[in-house]
Amino acid sequence: MPFLRRADAHLYYEEYGEGTPILLFAPGGMRSNMTLWHTPAGGPPRAWNDWTEVLPKEGYRVIAMDQRNAGQSTGTIGPRHGWETYAGDQLALMDHLGIDKFLTLGGCIGSSFCLMVADIAPARIMAAVLQNPIGRHPEFPMYFQDAFADWSKELRAKRPELDPAALESFGRNMWSEDDDFVFAVDRDAVRRCQTPCLVLPGDDAPHPAVVGLEVAELLPKMEMLRDWKGPAHLDVQRKTVLDFLNRHR
Repeated sequence: MPFLRRADAHLYYEEYGEGTPILLFAPGGMRSNMTLWHTPAGGPPRAWNDWTEVLPKEGYRVIAMDQRNAGQSTGTIGPRHGWETYAGDQLALMDHLGIDKFLTLGGCIGSSFCLMVADIAPARIMAAVLQNPIGRHPEFPMYFQDAFADWSKELRAKRPELDPAALESFGRNMWSEDDDFVFAVDRDAVRRCQTPCLVLPGDDAPHPAVVGLEVAELLPKMEMLRDWKGPAHLDVQRKTVLDFLNRHR
């Protein structure tokens, strides 16, 4: 099983196909892991294409990963950990694989991972697909704080040795109550982002349309597909994403 062993984390990843490298950031919030790209056995179909299946057939080397403390990945949690910690893991994985420049595609929390990596390592990111960007919904302002509290309880039940104070500080770093945008970066970072981005805005509590549309408005090099979710739109979703990636590979 392929793991990247860092000083403070063991990161599980898988590779599919050959060609232009693209790093996938799965949906799922704090539980972001690669299985969430797939339709669950016996469950309803996902609203998105399974990019681990689509992209390898189109000449892409797909790298999928479980974020630390999700799926099969584990890691420490410190009081200063936050979005930069995840970005460090993600870039370390690409360094481990010997990949300098690459594309990114992120769903849900993965959109914020894309924006964070593009902000701190812009020369390495050829283009990014932001599928279902997260943000603070005006009608559900504590959605992510509440979700983090539930995740924390689950994690501490498995790992009682975790420091509750460090976990609480980590949660504040990730999901500040003062942030009304995408949490990982601020609006100025999005305004100065020169990475070409394709935005697929969301339309629910964790993926508010108002935030997705604002991200699209602020990005200097932006394309957008509004109607993309669900079985009726999978073909146009796949075609639009592939066309965008092919032009920036």
